[in-house]
Amino acid sequence: MKSIVLTLLGIISFSFSLGAQKQSVNSDVQSGKKILVAYFSCTGTTEKVANAIVEVTGGKPYKITPADPYTSADLNWKDKNSRSSREMSDEQSRPVLSGDVLNVKDYDIVFLGYPIWWNLCPRPINTFIEKYDFSGKTIIPFATSGSSSIINSIKYLKKLYPQIKWGEGKLLNNGTGQAKDWAKQIIK
Repeated sequence: MKSIVLTLLGIISFSFSLGAQKQSVNSDVQSGKKILVAYFSCTGTTEKVANAIVEVTGGKPYKITPADPYTSADLNWKDKNSRSSREMSDEQSRPVLSGDVLNVKDYDIVFLGYPIWWNLCPRPINTFIEKYDFSGKTIIPFATSGSSSIINSIKYLKKLYPQIKWGEGKLLNNGTGQAKDWAKQIIK
């Protein structure tokens, strides 16, 4: 009986020490910066990466949500008449967003995540950027893609929004481990 109680006490104390270690790692990674992890995700791929970044940075997650959600038919890139195809062929397209209003002045760093569409960021990202004042903030883009690089989307964002301080972005297709390692490096 004594050995069972001692074993249980050992397991409990070990669990508490692991939790304390994890907390201190996240505190060290944050470096006192207020972080927002804003992302647009239709299929959940970019959302998984965003959640991994939230986990290691302690940042606040914020899902960029279109007022009219995208359906599978809307996302059919092979159909030139699909919603996403029409939006991406129109540089002025700015889909209406819903969701909570952010107070971006509360943040120092904004991780901005999106899937690559037509070698660019989706138009809801433009709506999001134009909705808020990012003066004095650093925006760090990250993306997921089936085959495209992030390079062209970042060039386009920098061209459209030269007043924003852009951090170095990254394509994060290799899972949440890659996203966590990258985010830790970025905010040191």
